[in-house]
Amino acid sequence: MTDDLSGMVSFQGVVSEVPAYLARPQTSEPRPAVIVIHEIYGLVDHTKDVANRFAREGYVALAPSLFARPELAKDMAPGNVAVAMQTMAALPPEKRSDPEAMQQALGSLPPEKRAQIQQTMRLTSGGIPKESLTQDLVKGVEYLRAQDFVRSDKIASVGFCFGGGMSINLACHTPLAACVIFYGENPSPVELVENIAGPVLGIYGADDLRINQNLDKLVAAMVRYKKDFEMRIYPGAAHAFFNDTNPRTYREGPAREAWERVLRFYRRTLQETS
Repeated sequence: MTDDLSGMVSFQGVVSEVPAYLARPQTSEPRPAVIVIHEIYGLVDHTKDVANRFAREGYVALAPSLFARPELAKDMAPGNVAVAMQTMAALPPEKRSDPEAMQQALGSLPPEKRAQIQQTMRLTSGGIPKESLTQDLVKGVEYLRAQDFVRSDKIASVGFCFGGGMSINLACHTPLAACVIFYGENPSPVELVENIAGPVLGIYGADDLRINQNLDKLVAAMVRYKKDFEMRIYPGAAHAFFNDTNPRTYREGPAREAWERVLRFYRRTLQETS
């Protein structure tokens, strides 16, 4: 790719301008597009790399920075999120909602930093405005549909971790040609899947117990509403196994196979003639 075909753009969101990384192939022919939705760490280099990988496969890829809006930018900065997640991971599961245990875990931090991480923890533990951010993603789809280099009838989503849940949320709120979930939470309520227009691919790690404990509900809803749904669970893989910048969770074999599965899925759903 040349420099003029990848870089930062922006579109109007529901609260403010949403910066986004755009990557597209070197062709004047309108191409299918993919909204690439980042993990809880925000729009980091790994997410941009995934967008570039899609562009090399012939897709226009748009990766919005959902946490760039003013009320989230500081609290959800990647460094703060990393400290918050490491602190929670060090606690036993039954202590992660215990304020006293959290205070003790953060006790070594300076008071100002401790207050900042507590705010970040509040957001990552259920305070993120997902409904509003989903509408930002809807605006991102509208942005893509308005571009002359995009096939407006062939727009899909893919997301990872936090972004996996947002990917299926987006599919529940606007018509997409396809949706890919990498170990994301179910939409809430799960009955929202009735609104999904296109096929869905769910990818999960067998050791990701928190996410997987609710997969039966997602499968049941897909069956109830007769959706085009396929799912793959990878043995020996945990949460975030696709992220090759995280040596603790990355699993090369499952990640490589999952990528090929996504490409096959998009060939089926995005490259068919309308």
